[in-house]
Amino acid sequence: METQESLPAIEALEKMSREERQKYLDGRLRDLVAYAYEKAPATKARFDKAGIAPSAVSGIKDLENLPILRKDELVELYNANPPFGGLVTVPIEDLERVYVSPGPIWDPHHQSETFWRRLVQLVKALGFGKGDIVVNTWAYHLVPAGHMVDEGLRRAGVTVIPMGVGNTELQVQVMHRLKVTGFFGTTGFFMNIINKAEEMGHDVRKDFNLKLACIGGEMGGGPIRKLVEEKYGIATGDAYGTADFGFIAFECSEKTGMHITEDVIVEIVSPETEKPVSPGEVGEIVVTPIDETYPLIRFATGDLAGIIDEPCPCGRTALRITRLMGRVGDAVRTRGMFIHPRQLQPAFSQFSEISKCQAVVTRPGHRDDLTLKVELKSEEGVDKEKLIQQLSKTVGDAVRIKVDRVEFVAKGVIPEGHKLIVDERVY
Repeated sequence: METQESLPAIEALEKMSREERQKYLDGRLRDLVAYAYEKAPATKARFDKAGIAPSAVSGIKDLENLPILRKDELVELYNANPPFGGLVTVPIEDLERVYVSPGPIWDPHHQSETFWRRLVQLVKALGFGKGDIVVNTWAYHLVPAGHMVDEGLRRAGVTVIPMGVGNTELQVQVMHRLKVTGFFGTTGFFMNIINKAEEMGHDVRKDFNLKLACIGGEMGGGPIRKLVEEKYGIATGDAYGTADFGFIAFECSEKTGMHITEDVIVEIVSPETEKPVSPGEVGEIVVTPIDETYPLIRFATGDLAGIIDEPCPCGRTALRITRLMGRVGDAVRTRGMFIHPRQLQPAFSQFSEISKCQAVVTRPGHRDDLTLKVELKSEEGVDKEKLIQQLSKTVGDAVRIKVDRVEFVAKGVIPEGHKLIVDERVY
């Protein structure tokens, strides 16, 4: 395992020339591929199936010869070879924690020093550091986000309050009484807390010590961030990540796209050809993190963005990506979580009285709204209130997001061959 002392300083990496960074990442990638081929059976099988020897990967340019790995394939690997699908390089008893993602996928707690170092880089670049008191509202239960952000903040010298999601009134009390300076969480939940504070009679500018909020995880947050900065005087930052990798990119003070974190290789590829697109073109984000614990090589995130090739005034030389521009396929990001049809189908199928069911995501205010539209086979003998409660709980447990309402619709409203989830948000 690598140690902090064996790694070059982040400050030096951030100022590398493009040629130096390319050479550095090519070398790191060669080491990662050789290590993963030896220690992760599923990685070895991928390379062997593609007819590629580890020695054939001399650098980033050679990655496009390897077929990308998608989430559905990840689920298949995990189901076929539990617990970790042959992708994790250490036995389960050597891990500090294991998380659960829909699939199910058992995500390992990252132990790579490179992983934590880039998270500290992100935290500091956003503007958090020693002296800050930060409320972390990412979930601590089963999913990695809460613990991941918590440890990154603490390693950066920040005092963390592990609030998690919910309890808006208590969130307000904690922020007020402990003079909290920072916030981490989704855009919509942050606005819920601000609105609750005002309902409780607080003047957010005068009564709170909030200086910086890293809010994201939802599409279309730009107008809300503008409101937060102009009306409440709270600076905002953004970051991009997934449960599989952790954080991949962050926004600096210039707010001109998001810098790719050090020791992460990002390709923007055509979803059709899986080949890299030109700078400025929109494509799918494909990631290869330098992480010897969980070396996912050429993993497709399903998110769409573009590469920004111009230098950033902040002085960091890493490439940047644009803000996310949507999703490839059928998954819909909602309140910081992805909802996929494969999560919904088993939940819907538990109710024999339902003919059709569809999840609809809207955004009537500052929060994503999840509605279930239900078409019954027959209304005779159906206890609708009981069905609402049971369906809401079953679907909520499956997607880990609270269902806001269930609407019963007439036959034909949900068309034949309908999508199980549709995104009707307007920004």
